[in-house]
Amino acid sequence: MIYAVIDTNVFVSALLSRHLDSGTVVVRNYVLEGLITPLYNEEIFQEYLNVLHRPRLGLPSVQVDAILDAVSERGIMLGRTKTEEVFPDPKDIVFYEVALSREDAYLVTGNTKHFPKTPIVVTPAELLAIIQQGK
Repeated sequence: MIYAVIDTNVFVSALLSRHLDSGTVVVRNYVLEGLITPLYNEEIFQEYLNVLHRPRLGLPSVQVDAILDAVSERGIMLGRTKTEEVFPDPKDIVFYEVALSREDAYLVTGNTKHFPKTPIVVTPAELLAIIQQGK
């Protein structure tokens, strides 16, 4: 089982993508299928709700709801493990700190430059490569 905090930008990209084989779409599908267990806390879930329902994004409600249901029903709610790392955007800290709360977790993001360069911070494509290596 793969445990991962999914940055909101991954879900947004997946919902906007027209390429069914893109890394973001595959990660989203793995979350929906239960192959990736999402890790989150209330703050992350609220960001998912707020961002994925923004009218200007025009994301399909059925697909947004499927993601939110998968996260809340199959995901694991965790606390935060504080870090002393400095972040360009303080709103990103919660994603990193929740990922730190589980030893075998990853943080999946399309914006790796916004996070510390550690092995737990991966792109969707890198997470898929990790999954393939484990099969």
